[in-house]
Amino acid sequence: MRVHLQPAYILHRRPYRDSSLILEVFCAEHGRLSLVSKGARRRSRGGSSSALLQPFVPLLLSFSGRSEMKTLTQLEAAGPPFALRGERLFSGMYLNELLVRLLHRHDPHPRLFARYGNALAELSAEGGIEATLRRFELGLLDELGYHLSLAEDGLSGEGLEPGGWYHYEPDHGLVPGMPGTDPARPAYAGADLLALARGEFDGPASATARRLLRQVLALHLGDAPLKSRDLFRGRHPGAGEGK
Repeated sequence: MRVHLQPAYILHRRPYRDSSLILEVFCAEHGRLSLVSKGARRRSRGGSSSALLQPFVPLLLSFSGRSEMKTLTQLEAAGPPFALRGERLFSGMYLNELLVRLLHRHDPHPRLFARYGNALAELSAEGGIEATLRRFELGLLDELGYHLSLAEDGLSGEGLEPGGWYHYEPDHGLVPGMPGTDPARPAYAGADLLALARGEFDGPASATARRLLRQVLALHLGDAPLKSRDLFRGRHPGAGEGK
């Protein structure tokens, strides 16, 4: 298998042997896959190409190999790096971790690849962080086959009532309920859900969006905590729920 100059982003990198790197990458046409960049850490002392092997840099990658892990053979910058700092950097790390944890290897997602690039552009352009993250999470769920309707009752198919309360059930989506004290079965106000359906992720319903998407994603992420979320809390002890 030989792939020539495929649009890609690096999601994660780690040292391998004495001087190489293992890269988790997200490609437009080949999905998520692992590449080994031989001698990358040795070349970083004087080689300009190795400096590109960082997250949030649009790249063109060439790779080859017959095994599960391919070998990086060429790389070029496809654009300037996205400058993410502070909370925006942690938000980018969060998106990367979601992709690493939830995408199957070698499963193409060209629309999600475009969404990811748009999300990085919004984060680097000082756009609303909450709206960027929530839109990406919903798009990711769609790509994985778990569409979440924010405007319809999952049992009856009718529109949500602004004055009603709703629970999320994995087999049905949003279903009628009532507020309670069981943290394992949170309730969401219909008015907030309808605001989210209109795309109002930065408004008063932003906390509802964060709690709901966190509940839905937790079903697919499993028990292992997100490292990016823990890092954010470590740097911002008073940040509450974080991502």
